[in-house]
Amino acid sequence: MMMSGPQLLLSPQQQVPRSMWSLLCMTTLLLSSIQLATATDSSDNNNKKDLSAGKLRQLAENALMERKFIDAESYYRQAIALEPANSANHYKLFNLHKRMRNYSDALGDITTACRLLEQEADRTSGKQKRNNKTVEYKRIKAKLLVNLGRCDEAVQEYKSLNEVNDDASTCATITTAALELYQQADWSTAIAHFDNILTNYATLGDTPDLLYMKSQAEYNVGDYYGTISDTGKILKSYPQHLEAYQLRGEAYFRLNEMDMAQKHFREGLKLDPEHGGCKEGHRLLKKVTKNDKRGDVAFEKGEFQTAIDHWWGAMNVDIDHLAFVRPTLLKVVRAHMALKDYPKAEQECMKHVNNQESVEGLHLLGEVQSSAEKYKEALRTYQRALEIAPDDQKQHCKRKVEEAQVALKQSTEKNYYKILSVPRNAKLKEIKKSYRELALQWHPDKNTDDKEKAEQMFQDISEAYEVLSDKEMREKYDRGEPVFENQGHGGQHHQGHHQGHHMNPNQFFHQNFHQGGHGGQRHHFRWG
Repeated sequence: MMMSGPQLLLSPQQQVPRSMWSLLCMTTLLLSSIQLATATDSSDNNNKKDLSAGKLRQLAENALMERKFIDAESYYRQAIALEPANSANHYKLFNLHKRMRNYSDALGDITTACRLLEQEADRTSGKQKRNNKTVEYKRIKAKLLVNLGRCDEAVQEYKSLNEVNDDASTCATITTAALELYQQADWSTAIAHFDNILTNYATLGDTPDLLYMKSQAEYNVGDYYGTISDTGKILKSYPQHLEAYQLRGEAYFRLNEMDMAQKHFREGLKLDPEHGGCKEGHRLLKKVTKNDKRGDVAFEKGEFQTAIDHWWGAMNVDIDHLAFVRPTLLKVVRAHMALKDYPKAEQECMKHVNNQESVEGLHLLGEVQSSAEKYKEALRTYQRALEIAPDDQKQHCKRKVEEAQVALKQSTEKNYYKILSVPRNAKLKEIKKSYRELALQWHPDKNTDDKEKAEQMFQDISEAYEVLSDKEMREKYDRGEPVFENQGHGGQHHQGHHQGHHMNPNQFFHQNFHQGGHGGQRHHFRWG
């Protein structure tokens, strides 16, 4: 039988399975490839070590065309290592760093190139040619200094060439004025000058000193968003700028953005755990947020006075911190309302409104006044909120006015909320609790001395609960619409009479509070 290739003669015990044979062949080929690649890389590295400065510059240019900036920088630095006194190497590295927006290094490169050119001119016969290039480099350096906001240095650079540049001179004059205004704490005018410099002259953005002074001025006039924006630009280029972290954290703190404030203080403390500004900012933030959270927890537990005390503890850390104090004061108002201390709630809410009117503050004040049965005052407050409301809140404010008008009208008739001693925004749980207490208090069986009054009160209490515990009926009542059949347009029952329904107060009481069977809870009341 003809074989297609040479045979490997092995004994039966030495026969290798075909799959294993294939694996051995592939492994051998792979090892050969690795050895070849290693040898090639080693050869390439040896060749690179032997490259001339000119060849390295050419490799850098090729890398630039492919936007491989890190490789290009490496080639230029190798060329500089071979020819440290060649100004052309530094000038090319300057252009690369400028393209990479690494302006600090670019300034160092062009400065070195200028110095080397002057030294070359002293050593060679081509002095005029070298001088022309020196002038060109110095002009480039001076322009870069202007673009970096270092205009005084730019003016000196032009002076060394016996030249005057209008942009450099004007920028230097404005910078001097800006620094004087900054020292005088004339923050608004200083900001205008810094803006002029940064917009029209120092256009490259790598101006940390100017940006930081502008950020401080913005902080001092209360432009915290401006501070955040400008310190963000600083940190983008200088991520270890501790003062920028501190100032940005303080700006976020002033805006009541506590999480972001904490983040920036902590970033600063990572770089320097003993940085005084970041430590103090972080300490104050923790004191405020700790008391604030304790107040929230106490309020949720129904410990309203404790909540008030914690919130005041938080506000008193810095009573001028209005972004925090104003919303926290509204929480204090709600706690006083929960305690049914409406005079104190109104007093605290007036602090908020007198400081600065807002729709939220006026609406809460109207709610307090309604709960205190000051319906006319509440209506005027809701009308004022409608007057100052932005367009996207007008409809909501209009509904509040309409509700206040209904409440005022109902206050002259039978007021179910007043009967049950609950605010108009009371939840069903609060309504049930109040009904149970009042029904027990005025149950006719418990008031034998004045049974007629007790029956009337018991009837009104049951009627009020019937309406306010039913979602649909309550909504009608709140709109001023009739809630029972044959009820007049006044939207209320006449005192002492039930129209359009046949609710028995005693039966209603037992249905709601003496339900047994079917797994329901059975309530037992003692008249005491």
